Amino acid sequence: MADKETVPDGKIDLRGVLCPINFVKTKLKLEMMDSGQILEVILDDGEPIRSVPRSIKEEGHKVVKVENIEGAYRLLIKKA
Repeated sequence: MADKETVPDGKIDLRGVLCPINFVKTKLKLEMMDSGQILEVILDDGEPIRSVPRSIKEEGHKVVKVENIEGAYRLLIKKA
């Protein structure tokens, strides 16, 4: 059985989306979700992977997992 924190309730692919638009889109998607749900976000390397997780934590959400996938990153974010 899969761990609840690794099965996303929502997904958003933000490869090619620049900062701060990728954070805004992540935030809007989280706002549509329920507390405790998991959002999977795909981000580019560089500024996005540095900025978005930091901003998400400042909003009070939790980054549960970060994986490197073929030149991009897969984040699992747990909504506060």
